This record gives sequence, C-alpha cells and structure tokens, in this order.
Amino acid sequence: MAINSNTSQAASASQPADEETPLLRDDQPKPQDEDADTEESPTEETIIPEELSASRLYITLASIYVGVFLGALDSTIIATLSAPISTSFNSLSLLSWLASSYLIANAACQPISGRLTDIFSRRTGLVVSNIFFAAGNLMCGLATSEWTMIAGRVVAGVGGGGLMAISTFVGSDLVPLRKRGLIQGVGNVCFGSGAGLGGIFGGWVNDTWGWRVAFLSQVPFVVMSGILVWWFVNVPPKKSEKSKLSRMDFLGAFTLVVTLLLLLLGLNSGGNIVPWTHPLVLVSLPLSVVALCAFICVELYIASEPVIPVRLLLHRTVAAACLTNWLQTMVVYMGAFYVPIFFQVKGHSTTAAGMSLIPQSIGSSIGSLGAGLIMNHTGKYKWLSLLSLASVCVGAGMLPTLSIYGPDWPEYIYLFLIGCGYGGTLTVTLLAVISAVDHEHQAVITSATYAFRSTGSTIGITVASAVYQNLLVSSLHEKFDGWPGAEDEIRRIRDNFDELKNLPEGWGEGVLDSFALALRGVFLTGFSIAVLSLICGAFMKQHTLHKSLARRDSASS
Repeated sequence: MAINSNTSQAASASQPADEETPLLRDDQPKPQDEDADTEESPTEETIIPEELSASRLYITLASIYVGVFLGALDSTIIATLSAPISTSFNSLSLLSWLASSYLIANAACQPISGRLTDIFSRRTGLVVSNIFFAAGNLMCGLATSEWTMIAGRVVAGVGGGGLMAISTFVGSDLVPLRKRGLIQGVGNVCFGSGAGLGGIFGGWVNDTWGWRVAFLSQVPFVVMSGILVWWFVNVPPKKSEKSKLSRMDFLGAFTLVVTLLLLLLGLNSGGNIVPWTHPLVLVSLPLSVVALCAFICVELYIASEPVIPVRLLLHRTVAAACLTNWLQTMVVYMGAFYVPIFFQVKGHSTTAAGMSLIPQSIGSSIGSLGAGLIMNHTGKYKWLSLLSLASVCVGAGMLPTLSIYGPDWPEYIYLFLIGCGYGGTLTVTLLAVISAVDHEHQAVITSATYAFRSTGSTIGITVASAVYQNLLVSSLHEKFDGWPGAEDEIRRIRDNFDELKNLPEGWGEGVLDSFALALRGVFLTGFSIAVLSLICGAFMKQHTLHKSLARRDSASS
C-alpha cells in the first residue's frame, strides 16, 4: 500500500508559504494557460511508501548497511595494500592509480544515482551496484596485469559509489524527517567502522594470506548483500506515462560525469602522478569547466527531467548546506592526510601514524549519532549545525599550535573535536537539504551533496599538498642551500621519511623545523576553510522536520 503525494493538495494549498515551506512543492496551484493544449502532457508522480513496522525497517536498513560497510572498507583497504600490489606488478606508477581510479569512479557516478533510481527503483540500483562492486573486487583478486587491476578498481568504484548514495536515498524514503537524522547516524557509524577497519584488515590479510585474498574475501559478502537487498528493499519508483528510457536525461548525465571525471583526474594527477605543468593537467582542468557550463545549460534549457535540477541549488538553505559540506570535507581530508605525516615526522611508525586517526573516526560516529538523537527529540537542526561547525573550527584551530617536540595526547583531543563536528555536520546538512525541498526531489538533491563532498575531498588534498610542498621546499633551501650535497639531500628528504633517520650531521633540527613550518601552514589553511564553512552554515534556515513520510503533520515541533 502506498500514499500518493498528491492526496494532500487540497489541505496544503491553503497553507501560507514561510521559511519552513519546502522549495518547489508540487501541491502549489499552477496557473492555467488558456492557449495550451487541452490534453495534459505526461507528468511524473511520486509514490510515497507506507511506513514500515520497526522490525521490517531494521531488517531493510541492515541489508543496505552491509553494502555501506563493505564499500567503506574497500575505499581504505588500499592504503596498506598499494605497496605490495605495486611490487607484485613491478610498477611504481600503479601505486598512485590504485586509490585514484577508485575514488574518481566513485565520485563521478554518485551524483547521477538519484535520478536513475527515481526511474528504475532503489532496489534495482542497489542490486546493480552490488554486481559492479563484486565484479570489481573479483577482477582485482584475479588480476594478472596492472591494467586489469586498475580496471577492477574503476568497476568497484562505480559499485561502491552507488552503495553509499542509494542507501542514503532509501533511508530518506522509508524514515520520516524527524527520525531521519538518527538513522543517518547509524549509517555513518557503519561507514566509519568500515573505513576505520579497512587499512587494518588489508594489512592483516596481506601478511597472512596475500593481498589477493583481501579482495576475493569480500565477494561472498557482497553477493549476500545483493540478495538481502533484492528480498527486503521495496521502494516504489516514480510513476510516469513516459517510458523509462525517454525519461533519462542522457545528455545531462554524460556532461556531469565528464565534468567530474576531468576535474578529479586533473586534481588527483597534478603534483601526484604527473607535474602540474603536464598536458594531462593543463587540458583536463579547463575542459572540466567547459563540461560544467554545458551541464548547466542542458539542465536549465534542454532536459525535461534533469539529473540535478540546477534551480534547486539556488535555494538559500540548499546552497549553504552544499557549500558547508564542500568546505568541511576539505578540512577533514587535509587533516586525514597530513596529521599522520605529523606523527611520522615525530618519529612514529607508519602503523602508529595511521592509528592516530582513530579518535577522529570515533568522534565522527558519536557526532553523527548524537546529532540524530537530538534532532529526533527537538525537531530542530539550525543551532545544532552551528555547534557542529564550531567544534570543527576549535579542533582545526588548535592543530597549528602543536609542536613536534610535544606530547601526543593534544592531537587526539583536537582530532576527536573535528570528528564530532564533521559527523554532526554531515547529518545536519543532509536533513537541511531534504527538508528544504519537496519529497520528489530528495534523491537528486542528496546526489548533489555527494558531488560537493567528492570534489571537496580532492580539492582539499590538492590545496594542502601545494601549501605543504611549497613551504617545505622553500624552508629547506633557505636553511641548507650552499651546504655540501644539499640539493640531493633535500630531494631524498621530500621523497622518503626514512631519510629523517639518516640525516647528515647538523641537519636534524633544521629539517624538523622545516617540516613543522610546512605542516603548520597546512593546518592554518584548514582552519581558515573551517571558519569559512561556519559562515556558510549560518545561512541555513530552519525547516520543518516532519513526523510522517507524507509530511502532513503540523509545523510545530
């Protein structure tokens, strides 16, 4: 049994619009054109599923969160497997592409999953994502060449991206907004657990059975996830008199994917795989801007059912939430990549440096789940968003005060604060954008937030890398130019942390001071971006978090 979203038109049409009224609400009266054809063109109809019993809801969500956990595990498992995999294929260039190929494919496919699953159903989308994810891991586990390995990572990235995004759509479809934050918090705990265990699991399996088993062992669980999804997930797709293929915005999907592929390819390659002056970077980044302009034109003037309605992004709350997500993700990924470097400079092992991020993962889970509980109780998110953003600002603002000669415990506290704030922000901004638009747009606008997060992570790492490399190189040259063998020694220091244990006499203090300066510059940059995200977050408005899926309860909380 399903509830038609149009059944509430008569009641809701009389309600005055205010700041809590969803954007583009379909129940608003539309002007009639006297010269228009009498036969009405086919329209899309949103079918709202009935609210499930608690037991059925928990089983359904558990079936999709298996995929979320595995997708998160796979995204970080490569951190400890990249070196042994590259050694197996005798290819150092493979080292960079193993992570980049997965992340680029993941980010490029997430934004189009909203519209696709609106048309073909969430269940179909999740099953196809599980198939891609299983096939990608199978290809990696059986790969006999480096190109097969990269192709497997791309295929797995497509599937993993779908598992992440579509699980969020299903949660929004089945859970009223008032309880949505709590469910999202549980989902983020599953994601955080998978991401946190990925590196540890990969290292243990590699040491015990070899790196191939790390990929092959995931396949049975992915198959089980697909079967559970097919059995339990039943969210009606939108109905339309048009055929499913005719409703597809192929041109919009193509231009959006090309935009993200070119942007992320250029940002991930520049300074990492090839120099910033390489033709790959100089061509891909300008072309991404051209593709973005083409995408906007297609969505505004050509597409009848856009992949992402651009006009939604002009809404104050939606724009503020997306920008906040974008900036906060930059800050978090800056810390995730450069705090471990800080620990390595202090003399800790690679494993210990990786373990330093555990407080942030714990904080993220607590922040996300806590924000969901508070919103479920109060029905408000505006003040909670400011509190979450302030937590990130405090944590990021304290990182530049760290000393490489000081104790470790302050870092753990600051990272915990950043994690708490970021977890809360992800949950709050999701609720903000969904409550700001009508029910029928919640999947496509959620897809848009994933696009902002994906590009934010890459841009954050790129900006941090530029700051870090420039400050480190300039400081080392300033301190050691003119010393015997300075040029070769500086190059070795930049390329290998083990060189810090074998420095020439008289270099120790100066090198450590140079690293401290470079890392402080990265952390100050992150703090500046965190403050900017707090300013953007202040522009979000409070919208009603309804207690029913049909969004017919009163605005009072």
